[in-house]
Amino acid sequence: MAHIEQWIWLSPDRYPKNQTTILSGFFDHGDTYTVAEFKRSYAFDQPVTAAELRFSGDTEFRLSLNGEMIATGPISVGGDFLFNETPRSKHYASELTLHPQSKTLDFFAEVKMAPCGIIEYSRGHGGFMLEGKLTMADGSVRYIVTDESWLARHNRAYYPHMHYDARRDDDAFAPAARVDNIWHCETAPIPVRTEETIHPADGAFSVASGETKTVFCEFDKIYGGFLAADVTAGGEIDVTVECIETDDVIETANLTFVGDGCYRSFQLKSIGACRVTVCNRSAAEASVAVSLVATCFPVLGCTDIHTSDKDLNLVLDVCRHTLQYCRQMIHLDSPKHSEPLACTGDYYIESLMTAMSFGDMRLAEFDVVRTAELLRMHDGRMFHTSYSLIWVMMLWDVYKFTGNKALLEDSLDALYLLLARFETYIGANGLIETPPDFMFVDWIYIDEISMHHPPKALGQTVLCAYYHGALHAAALIYDALGMTADAAYARKKAAAMKKAVNEQLFDAEKGLYFDGLNTPSPEELLYFYMPQNVEKRYYMPHSNILCALFGVADDDTARELVRKVVADKEWGVCQPYFKHWLLEAIYRLGLREELTITVIEDWKAPVKACSKGLVEGFIAPEPTYSFDHSHAWGGTPLYSLPKALLGLEILEPAYKAIRLDPSLLGLESAHIEVPTPQGVIVCDLTEGKEPVITLPEGVTLVK
Repeated sequence: MAHIEQWIWLSPDRYPKNQTTILSGFFDHGDTYTVAEFKRSYAFDQPVTAAELRFSGDTEFRLSLNGEMIATGPISVGGDFLFNETPRSKHYASELTLHPQSKTLDFFAEVKMAPCGIIEYSRGHGGFMLEGKLTMADGSVRYIVTDESWLARHNRAYYPHMHYDARRDDDAFAPAARVDNIWHCETAPIPVRTEETIHPADGAFSVASGETKTVFCEFDKIYGGFLAADVTAGGEIDVTVECIETDDVIETANLTFVGDGCYRSFQLKSIGACRVTVCNRSAAEASVAVSLVATCFPVLGCTDIHTSDKDLNLVLDVCRHTLQYCRQMIHLDSPKHSEPLACTGDYYIESLMTAMSFGDMRLAEFDVVRTAELLRMHDGRMFHTSYSLIWVMMLWDVYKFTGNKALLEDSLDALYLLLARFETYIGANGLIETPPDFMFVDWIYIDEISMHHPPKALGQTVLCAYYHGALHAAALIYDALGMTADAAYARKKAAAMKKAVNEQLFDAEKGLYFDGLNTPSPEELLYFYMPQNVEKRYYMPHSNILCALFGVADDDTARELVRKVVADKEWGVCQPYFKHWLLEAIYRLGLREELTITVIEDWKAPVKACSKGLVEGFIAPEPTYSFDHSHAWGGTPLYSLPKALLGLEILEPAYKAIRLDPSLLGLESAHIEVPTPQGVIVCDLTEGKEPVITLPEGVTLVK
């Protein structure tokens, strides 16, 4: 379909103050918050058998056809914590093909202008666009597009998010206005999200005239989605909904209805329960029903992994459930925080979890592409310095799972920019000395110092180890593209970094890596996320795990380091995120049968304490911090356990050739299914019996 892409908005003559807005949810949107509604009815002389639709909006929209919700959007550009003062380089449209089998098409769109969440980005002007190619029953083709024939109005009942007041006058619909196309959308390579309405226990109830009633409504699990409320009333009624994940109120919706009405939030939330207070000021009994429109990336299938250990199975189930609702239009750290695409450490782990469960890697592929765009826009710079290096590993692994070589080719310029930037951070001593920061390490505090953005003495070794790992991943990428000189150069740089770390950051007497030099950081580099260095020398597990994993340490030393981290619970304190790197080191070093289950045991207690969603951390980084329970960054057992049970090694991308070395790891039995582009690998393990392995056609098992 040729793209027409005609955008419309509220008439500037009628709504002069509802035209422009801020560019990013990182800034205060002031009084620009606007919800516009658009509608258009098309009538034909014969049924429409197929409707190929392409659409987008600024900043957020809901689109219905013939009374049924068909899409939300737009597809996010991703974004970073940095560089939000200018418009993002891209805006995305969605495509959807429907088969209405109807002579009428009634479109209705609700479009919010003003980014509220930090994953929302605007071009600075309100807008909505839809274009369609319609195939009629007789085979003829017709086209539709948003233009002045669409009707528009400002729905004033919605005002700064989670507030709704039906007493505010509804405007009459009038012709929409065409606006200049400042978006020039690329079509996103991912589908629209799916939705399911979830009803909590006790979520529907009645309230007598003049009564104020409070009801606690609990969902069976924690879901990512949009709060919804339906009210039947004879007059004015106030509904206050406190959205709760576990025991803390995340946000409160204040809703006022006059007579019957319905509400649906525009803001994605992570909700496990609601406390609903209703004040019925009408002269008749009213009824209220609260629900959640749970939304996520489409789940096309899910493989089964279960073992003889019921508690371990619960861990896997909770990890999988949480992952599902962190997969939105981008991967999210959690629907509660909804952080931008730049949290690559989270999304890398989620992509690995997806590869072992849902198997649909389209979102991970698109995340790789969008992160490359962030790097391309800003000369290889991202807010989290270590996360930009993790992107290189994510790029390689997503390619390894999918075989999509275009990912490597299309990201090559971004990879060059990133590695060139890191070369400028290397000092005369061969170590990374002058980065913009040493973040991110882990979500813990050491001596009241945040390991989110530590000083050099607590972050240098970690960053050097990530750089070493990224260089080796880059070398593999160059190898896959036949770029032998670039691969050799990357390995040469890695060898130099390894030498510098071992000579200057390894304490031979203790047999441990320490976390960084105590030399001062240049004054011109200091700011909140780059604190001045400290004089104390630290020996934390994080540096030692990464040096073991990425081959900075020789393998014998690496095994002893990993064993020490696992054995010394007091010293080896890490959050679930960093346990992922520990499990990867265990696997690489051939310690999976010895240590895998021991480490994964750490997940059992928190999952038993709350099985509705995955907790963000094992230990609170500070007394006042409240963990969320919708955080998939800690879900590595969903990836690490089946990988360890199978002894899986992918020898050719897309699983075309693999090596397996199955082991029960001390369990009595296990059933493992792994999705691949060729089909599902199935393995049944039972104590005392030979493994039973079924491979799809196209997967070669190499002995």
